[in-house]
Amino acid sequence: MSSVRKSTVSGMFYDADQTMLEEQIKNCFFSDFGPGSLPTIKEKDQQIKGLIVPHAGYLFSGAIAAHSYHALAISGFADVFIILGPNHQGNGPAVALSSVGSWKTPLGETPVDEELTKTLSKGICSIDDAIMNQRENSIEVQLPFLQFIAKNHPFSIVPMSISHQDKETAEKLGTDLSKALIEEDRSVVLIASTDFSHEGISYGRMPPSGQPVNEYVRAQDQYAIENINKMNPDGLIDAVYHHQISMCGFGPVASILHAAKKTGGTSVELLKYGSSYDVHPDPTACVGYASFVIS
Repeated sequence: MSSVRKSTVSGMFYDADQTMLEEQIKNCFFSDFGPGSLPTIKEKDQQIKGLIVPHAGYLFSGAIAAHSYHALAISGFADVFIILGPNHQGNGPAVALSSVGSWKTPLGETPVDEELTKTLSKGICSIDDAIMNQRENSIEVQLPFLQFIAKNHPFSIVPMSISHQDKETAEKLGTDLSKALIEEDRSVVLIASTDFSHEGISYGRMPPSGQPVNEYVRAQDQYAIENINKMNPDGLIDAVYHHQISMCGFGPVASILHAAKKTGGTSVELLKYGSSYDVHPDPTACVGYASFVIS
């Protein structure tokens, strides 16, 4: 009997009740910071290679995330989603995969793709259900959005938790992903889950004296955004270390940029940038969020 990973952050990062969660996701699309309309899957070949999406609580980053998922629906959705998230606890293997089974949220169960998981486990990735089943929001919060958009459109996922965020890991993982995608007949979209700068008292990091925390976050994030827009994964990692950018998922982003370039990707579009300060203007703490589409 296949195992089911039950949601670990429902009721915290998103609503635990099915009806209320659906309404919460709708509100993300209609928010002043959202795309302004609900997504409808278009009947055409999927053109998007990857998405970069935030993973904070829906109250704070859901409207920003909605831009990526709106673009995804318009592009034709996909059969499989490989979701790369940072392992915030930093334990376990460099890259961990979920074994065969499914992931459950209040909107239902979504199967883990056995075929792609088996293929990817032959490279830098390792099967580690103990790591994948721990409380971790970065991958899980993407699933209700996909389930909400899909409705009756079947899809599977390959959840991937990354604890080693360095150039070597990103390049190796990007190569493994690209080889798997080239051999795959189904449509596959890569999703890199990341928030951007975390600054302020809550994070033990303070902006330079006299600079508002939200302005500092935006300035820091521009260094990362510039390299993402250039599809420069090594430049992104260099910028994170050189400017000490407190971006939690730069490894997943660098990995899908490598993979996208190796599979014919040529462009990145920033769909929406914002921060927690837009929703809750707290002068003592701020987190940056951004949605991108890679084609």
